[in-house]
Amino acid sequence: MASDFKAKYPLLPLRDIVLFPHEVRVLYVGREKSILALTAAGKTASAEGDKGVVLFVAQMRARVNDPRPEDLYRVGTLGQIVQLIPLPDGTMKVLVEGLGRVQLGDFVSEDRFLACTTASIEEPVEAGVEATALVRSVQAIFKAYVDLNKHVPPEIPQQVATIDAPGRLSDTVATHIQWKSTSEKQAVLEVVSPSERLTKILSLLQSEVEILKEQRRIKTRVKKQMERTQREHLLNEQMQAIQRELGDRDEGRSEVA
Repeated sequence: MASDFKAKYPLLPLRDIVLFPHEVRVLYVGREKSILALTAAGKTASAEGDKGVVLFVAQMRARVNDPRPEDLYRVGTLGQIVQLIPLPDGTMKVLVEGLGRVQLGDFVSEDRFLACTTASIEEPVEAGVEATALVRSVQAIFKAYVDLNKHVPPEIPQQVATIDAPGRLSDTVATHIQWKSTSEKQAVLEVVSPSERLTKILSLLQSEVEILKEQRRIKTRVKKQMERTQREHLLNEQMQAIQRELGDRDEGRSEVA
């Protein structure tokens, strides 16, 4: 479902990060090749205020400092550079917005950085009762997830509730949930069908909600146990104080009893 491999873009490898379409993210870039890729994208920008487009691809192994083509996944995301700020330590702060999925084609060595030809991945338009049911199910379980997970800003569920397109909804929700690994998140990026992506996300969120509920129950139980222990300790201290006031410890124990 990919078009011909024609367009070529500077490539920026990502460690432990998968950029999704429609996602707006701040990245801190320090590797020389990545900075050169960003600079090259800026030079080819055409529109006024346009900072260029870069191909963002996750690395298979984050510890690889100078990744080669075989170290990268074969599906990435084109990203529009919204803002590019050089920092005093020589690194760059970049604000990027994901545009769309692409299949990687041939790698090209440019001036000390990698570039790659790409083919756009066109996802099918899905509608009907099943798609609508999936959308509503994911919106509901995501709200429950956010209520239990305070790391997600509270305004995000309100935004998610307004999205009725399965493709955009799946990508938006995917950016706000905790994944077990980069490979798991990458696997969702590579799913072309919006309904399949929503199904995967729904399954993950259902599992996470159950885990978060159990964590909350454990936390509540431990808190009650600590309060009971503290209360017993306080009562013991009060009893000892009463015994000292009575003067005679043995007689005091009898009076307290």
